[in-house]
Amino acid sequence: MKRLLYILPLLLLCVLPVCAQESSEPVEEEAIDVKGIIFEHLKDSYHWHIITIGEKEVSLHLPVMLYSKVSGWHFFSSRNLEEDGSYDGFHIAQEGAFAGKLVEDMPDGTFRKPLDLSLTKVALGIIINSLLLCVIVLCTARWYKHHDETDNAPGGFVGLMEFVIAMIVDDVIKPSVGKEYKKYAPLLLTIFFFILLSNLMGLIPIFPAGANVTGNIAVTLFLALITFFTVNVFGNREYWKEILWPDVPIFLKIPPILPVIELVGIFTKPFALTVRLFANMTAGHSIILALTCMIFITAKMGPAIGTPMTAVSLLFMVFMNMLELLVAYIQAYVFTILSSIFIGLAHPEEHEHKEIEN
Repeated sequence: MKRLLYILPLLLLCVLPVCAQESSEPVEEEAIDVKGIIFEHLKDSYHWHIITIGEKEVSLHLPVMLYSKVSGWHFFSSRNLEEDGSYDGFHIAQEGAFAGKLVEDMPDGTFRKPLDLSLTKVALGIIINSLLLCVIVLCTARWYKHHDETDNAPGGFVGLMEFVIAMIVDDVIKPSVGKEYKKYAPLLLTIFFFILLSNLMGLIPIFPAGANVTGNIAVTLFLALITFFTVNVFGNREYWKEILWPDVPIFLKIPPILPVIELVGIFTKPFALTVRLFANMTAGHSIILALTCMIFITAKMGPAIGTPMTAVSLLFMVFMNMLELLVAYIQAYVFTILSSIFIGLAHPEEHEHKEIEN
């Protein structure tokens, strides 16, 4: 708390000069496009903006790989798209279903979506987060490789990892999945730490962090599909019997009223996982960016309004960032516990035997 009290005045000293500037001559200033700034951060792109120095933008230009049924393969750098967003017969669509994606210009004036295998910002963010997760896991495993059970418990980062892993396994995976929890623990732990790491990396605005990985619905959908296939491929016979021919009166099974409802439920589970993670992370990023933009908007209104509003915005930004750290963990925890429950429900016999033993 004391450190926060020291940091806030420094932040105010950095921002107040901007608020107190008064021009001797009237100068037309461009209005801040809050919506554009927020969507620029949330959406995927073919380049990764790192920093702006004066009027020069420093960006990482990513490779573009396209396949068109008309003109074949195309390989070029996203640097070629800087001027007007078009190159070699392709342009970035500004609206419609393909907004923000490259489409091919056709001779009749229409456009067509090619097969896009480009390395985008989100794709590179996934690779970076995955490599970082591998490094963390291998460094943690290395400690146990050089120590045995009689040694003292690890401290520092390895101790923190052991605490989190034990908590997730003992409090989430084991009670939810059942006696075969060891079979699914590696998968569920990987999902948990990948989501947690991606959430935390998305809150750091410095390259190579800053990519909004879990705020991309394609990523959350893929994670949900992993749970979906794990549940339905490895579900036992009793699980499918309860769906297709449940133990209810015959008039609920013929016509198949209840089986149809149960089949719909199979697909609503991954949908819930997808939307829950995507919506929560997107909302958090949007609020933080909106509060940041408020500083620059109110700065143009003069020091009387800009100074107090800047202080209020800074306080809310600090609060929201602290809250987002909590949300980053909660969303990873909720996704893991729901996945564990769904996997456990796919093995109903195990729970029945457990209840009999108890």
